Amino acid sequence: MNKITLLIHCNDQPNIIASVTHFIANNSGNIVYIDQHVDSEQNIFFMRLECEFESDSFSVENFKESFSNTLVDKFNLEWRMYAADKKPKMALFVSKYDHCLYDILGRYNSGELFLDIPFILSNHNDLKSIADSFKVPFHHIPVTKDTKHEAEKKQLELLDSHNIDFIVLARYMQIVSNRLIDKYPYKIINIHHSFLPAFIGAKPYHSAYKRGVKIIGATSHYITEELDAGPIIEQDVTRVSHAHSIKDLIAKGRDLEKIVLSNAIKLHANRKVMVYNNKTVVFS
Repeated sequence: MNKITLLIHCNDQPNIIASVTHFIANNSGNIVYIDQHVDSEQNIFFMRLECEFESDSFSVENFKESFSNTLVDKFNLEWRMYAADKKPKMALFVSKYDHCLYDILGRYNSGELFLDIPFILSNHNDLKSIADSFKVPFHHIPVTKDTKHEAEKKQLELLDSHNIDFIVLARYMQIVSNRLIDKYPYKIINIHHSFLPAFIGAKPYHSAYKRGVKIIGATSHYITEELDAGPIIEQDVTRVSHAHSIKDLIAKGRDLEKIVLSNAIKLHANRKVMVYNNKTVVFS
């Protein structure tokens, strides 16, 4: 059984769904999932399909070529197609915070995440023991103001050598430059607290505590050139009160970061996120 996932967006126009589903049926495919969304403000149509092909002679490459020749020019489609059984390769970037790393590796080790992790990369050695305990290769590439360019060159070489599909910044405390962003557009996922932009700096929970905030949260988004302004994949919040200490706020925030980041990773790895004009369409 061959299974593919198809993501499409284009200007909204009549007959897209009928044409695509008819094409799949004519190629002896069976659609097992279909969802669509129209952004009426921008007049953009989005669709995600999963379909199965029982024929042993089925070829993803042949299907892509036929699909392109038949429908892409007709509707001016932007599209991506994936073999559903192919696990994407994810690189994990970390620094010194370990809560997201533990959570991701625990889910990965249990088979919850449909992906491969060829390596963990860090600008510090502090979390190497965690990588070793999960038997994931660990690479230490220090980053300073003077060595940043050379460090990024080494990072890119490592990413290329492992054919990495996307990167997750699991509390990696370095600003990612345009060199990596251009190489992996909408393929670098970040996590941070949702106090931005109200509470900036090194101690946002302390600042929020002093203001008596009632809600804290976490945001996972794709990295773009503008810091912390990329398309949002996943968010969550929890309520707090005057009875919670700064330590409580930090603990609750870290719990949210773990959950939100893992959910964002799942959505991306399962090809359920589409980006258009710095905004995401996230399918169920």
